[in-house]
Amino acid sequence: MSGITYVRGDATVPSVKGVTLIAHVCNDIGGWGKGFVLALSRRWPEPETAYRAWHRDRAHNDFGLGAAQFVQVERYVWVANLIGQRGIRTGSKGVPVRYEAIDAALGRLADQAVALDASVHMPRIGCGLAGGTWSRVEPLVTGRLVSRDIAVTVYDHEG
Repeated sequence: MSGITYVRGDATVPSVKGVTLIAHVCNDIGGWGKGFVLALSRRWPEPETAYRAWHRDRAHNDFGLGAAQFVQVERYVWVANLIGQRGIRTGSKGVPVRYEAIDAALGRLADQAVALDASVHMPRIGCGLAGGTWSRVEPLVTGRLVSRDIAVTVYDHEG
C-alpha cells in the first residue's frame, strides 16, 4: 500500500501506461457544465452524453447518490461519473457534497479498477463546486482504493 501520488497537471491526460480510469464527482440533478466536466467534455463527448442519458432514464436504472457510471472513451481510458453531490448550490442544507455518497461510489470505482486492472486518476473530487474538503475525502480514497492496492494519482490543475 503506497498511498496517493499528488502531481500538478491535467487529470484528463494521465501520464502512465496501461488502463486508466479518470474519476470525478457529478451531481444528482442532471447538471453538467461547470468545473472539471468542462475539461472532460473538451476531450471526449461520451461522458456527458452517457451521464445525461443515465439521468434522463433514472426511473429505470441506478442513477442516484452513490452510483457510478463507467464510460470508455479510448482503448485504454475510461471515465467514471460518480454521483457524490446533492444538487449544485450551497444553501440552507449546507454544501452539495455528500461524503457517504462519494464513499459508496468509490467502492464501485474500486471494483471496476480491479476488474480492468486500471490505475485511477482524479482531481480533488468533491472539493471544487461540491464544497467539500480534501481532509474528509482523502481518507475515503485511501480506504476504498489505496487499501486495495489500486494506484491513485490526484491532480492539482496548474493555473
